[in-house]
Amino acid sequence: MRLLIVGSLGGEIALASKMAMERGAKVGHADNIEAALTGLRNGRGADLIMIDVDLDVGRLVTTLKSERFSVPVVACGIDTDKDIAVRAIKAGAREFIPLPPNADLIAAVLEAVVEESHSIIFADPTTGAVLSLAKQVASSQANILITGPSGTGKELMARYVHNNSTRANKSLVAVNCAAIPENLLESELFGHEKGAFTGAVARRIGKFEEADGGSLLLDEISEMAPRLQAKLLRAIQEREIDRVGGTAPIKVDIRIIATSNRDLEAEVAAGNFRDDLYFRLNVVNLRMPPLSERPLDVPLLCEHFAAKYAETNGVPLRKLSSQALKKLAGYPWPGNVRELENVMHRAVLLAVGDDITAEDLQLGGGATKIAAPATGDAAVAGVAVKAAGGFVGHTVAEIERDLILETLNHCLGNRTHAANILGISIRTLRNKLRQYSGEGLKVPFPGEMQRVAI
Repeated sequence: MRLLIVGSLGGEIALASKMAMERGAKVGHADNIEAALTGLRNGRGADLIMIDVDLDVGRLVTTLKSERFSVPVVACGIDTDKDIAVRAIKAGAREFIPLPPNADLIAAVLEAVVEESHSIIFADPTTGAVLSLAKQVASSQANILITGPSGTGKELMARYVHNNSTRANKSLVAVNCAAIPENLLESELFGHEKGAFTGAVARRIGKFEEADGGSLLLDEISEMAPRLQAKLLRAIQEREIDRVGGTAPIKVDIRIIATSNRDLEAEVAAGNFRDDLYFRLNVVNLRMPPLSERPLDVPLLCEHFAAKYAETNGVPLRKLSSQALKKLAGYPWPGNVRELENVMHRAVLLAVGDDITAEDLQLGGGATKIAAPATGDAAVAGVAVKAAGGFVGHTVAEIERDLILETLNHCLGNRTHAANILGISIRTLRNKLRQYSGEGLKVPFPGEMQRVAI
């Protein structure tokens, strides 16, 4: 992993740096926050930033967020004032590492950031077959298209391909094409020169340049606007890009891994996606099957997430009761692994006895599951909705609103998870939630739950 240390490399922080290198980290250094940001803008990426707590941690975290650098930050400092650690966490640091450093603690932080969340857990032969094909093609230089329903683990599969490729010692740089507005996505991908547009206060290296020598993951590629599809096609064909506001092309050496939860052939037929770009991306297709097609993965994933969230929340590790396992096995999982993760997180928090019971899962409740249309803003299959006969007297807009808010409640306020379960784009969901807030309705924030009367 790539660790960036920000601050004076005095004795204690220098020792922490040495310990990180002994654990296999590639360590870079910046004297101050501005130097660190300049390095990131110039494509010197980082998987983790460790900052001296005497610097302005809040400013660093805020700037990273505003410039869309998704890099976790940990603070470190002499362990004399507990209030300093509290202030650092409140400012946005993930962790506080006391100095002088402890080698085991350094190792634990590095491992937690890099590896654990990237493992693929499976027991079903269907999943094993996809992994086998992925490993077979990973060492090639072919572009890879990973398809499948939302929540099936397409990004994890992309990381598996990269980690088993000849580019594994270089970066895998990810861009979520659905989460970034079109007017920002171009500079996110290709970079920009200072003054190229309002707000371009400095030159910014794009994801193509940052991924040079490695792999570029274009998540939810089907959400990319047609104008950018044309520019992306040229970049893939010519292996060169143009920064926004730039005057000279820049050569890049990357492998493209793209994901989509839509049927791209249908999108091509409908005129929403370029056929020439589709053929460039779809050299090898890896289809991630829905959870309903790999039932043997369910109990193993449930045990994994139960252990993960018990540790995260500091609660006792409880086993799943036989009735709970039976209920989990019989559920259709319209939101796939992402929904299962949310269900287990909630169950871990609600459980009070020796086991996690079927009631703790809150699967389905007393509501009726129906199959909704596959298209439209509220398209979703198998989501709990109003009981039979409860629709009469309600408008379509009211039913849609209740479905969206109940799904968001089910996902503990997580917008991305809710959008995937509902089968809509994150942009559509945000627009709906903004509308509901304007109407005076309470919309839960991530980690917050509410009851929606339906």
